[in-house]
Amino acid sequence: MKSGPLEAMEASKSRSPPGLNRGLSFIDFIFRIIAGIGTLASAIAMGTTNETLPFFTQFIRFRAQYDDLPTFTFFVVANSIVFCYLLLSLPLSILHIIRSAARCTRIVLLILDTAAMALLTAGASAATAIVYLAHKGNVSANWFAICQQFNNFCERISGSLIGSFVAIVILVLLIILSAIAISR
Repeated sequence: MKSGPLEAMEASKSRSPPGLNRGLSFIDFIFRIIAGIGTLASAIAMGTTNETLPFFTQFIRFRAQYDDLPTFTFFVVANSIVFCYLLLSLPLSILHIIRSAARCTRIVLLILDTAAMALLTAGASAATAIVYLAHKGNVSANWFAICQQFNNFCERISGSLIGSFVAIVILVLLIILSAIAISR
């Protein structure tokens, strides 16, 4: 059965220009670097957060560190894992710039990007709940807000959430970019 001119025209329309996938791959590479910087900065900011306050005398002190709460430890570990993944995925992203027709590795990156986004979202969400309690407290549970006393601690843990949520948004954009590149 012969294909008609209409089918040939539709087939030529479905092919994307070769530079389009290369451009998407370059944006993918830049997004991976930005997301990696965000997760690394979040992990470092949270992991180095501590504050000590004197209580009545110099010998009795209250201290707040990120590892006092397992949620913050999970946040640091999740950001570190996602940073390592993003760092290790950079060579594949470079491969996609060079060979824009590589589909199998794009599918693998799409799946791993989704898993990384889920892990990062879980860590950031859990840490956000604790940061909210640190700022506002919970009168019903008799949990007091500690941010009036530990100002620097609360500022740093709140700031570390920003980099993590920026990385989540960028990972969502990476997933969308990968889906577009696979569909072309």
